[in-house]
Parts: sequence; structure tokens; C-alpha cells
Amino acid sequence: MQESNPPAAAGGPESVPETGASPADGVLLEAEVLELRSQLEACRQESLRVLAEVENQRKRLARDAEQSRRYATERLVSDLLPVADALEAGLKAGGDDPGRLREGIELTHRQFVKALEAHGLVVVDPAGQRFDPESHQAMGMVDAPGQEPGTVVTVLQKGYRLHERLVRPALVQVARDPAA
Repeated sequence: MQESNPPAAAGGPESVPETGASPADGVLLEAEVLELRSQLEACRQESLRVLAEVENQRKRLARDAEQSRRYATERLVSDLLPVADALEAGLKAGGDDPGRLREGIELTHRQFVKALEAHGLVVVDPAGQRFDPESHQAMGMVDAPGQEPGTVVTVLQKGYRLHERLVRPALVQVARDPAA
């Protein structure tokens, strides 16, 4: 025996009207389709606008990053220009007086160091301190009576830090242990 399927409930999702659909139902469905198409097109347009804005923002950020990279040292250069001017003026006015020349060089050196310090550069001058392999580079060990072994006796070249990062270690000579 075959089982027969019971008819779907009226108006349920399985029920498809075979007859009796009024022309007003067709007009309503057509209007709903047109409305949905209109909403879909509005969503597409909004999506395109958002994508274009994101792309423009990406290009702006890339351009700003390039400008920042290119002109990052502009302030430093501006601060060093007076040093270059002072050196040029010193060369012109040097004359035969070595005292004036030395005085001009010392003044220019102070101006130069001040400009570098204004940009976060710190001098590492470890004379008399314990040797620190993180900040110093030992160039040799020397006998230094009266100095504790491992103490920096001579600074051959100062080191520098830029915003807590070591740019160049100080080149030093370290007191040797007399017993060794």
C-alpha cells in the first residue's frame, strides 16, 4: 500500500498556489523585487564608496609615511645649520691668532654638542667608572696603580646613545688586575 502525503497547510512554505493568484499579487511581488533590487544597488554603491575611501586612506598613509621618512631629520638639519655657519665664519676669520681660532672652535663644538643633545643624543664618557661591555669597548688593559681592576682608566673615544639606544660604544682602556 502506498502512503499519501497530506496536503500542505494553506499559506505554508510548501504551498504554491496553482490557481487563483490575483493580478494584484503579481504586482506586489514585482514591486517587492524592484525594491529589493534598489536596496541591493544602494548597498553596492555604498560598498564601492567604502572601498574607495579605504584605498584613499591607504594612499594617504603611505604618502605621509614617505614624507615622515624623507623629512625626519629636518629639525636636526635646521639645528646644525648654525654650526656650519659658525665653522665657515671661523675659517674666514681665523687669521694668525691661534688663540682666537681655538676659542672659535670650542664655541662651535659646544654649539654642535648642544644641537645633538636637543635631539636626544647623550655622550657616554665612562672615565673612572666600571667597565660595562654593553656600553664600552675595551681596546686594551693597562697597569693603573691606585685604580680598581675593571675600572675605565682612559677613554680613547667617547660613545653615544640616542634615546637610550647605543649608537657607538666608548672605546676605552681598562685597569688590569695587578695579580694577573
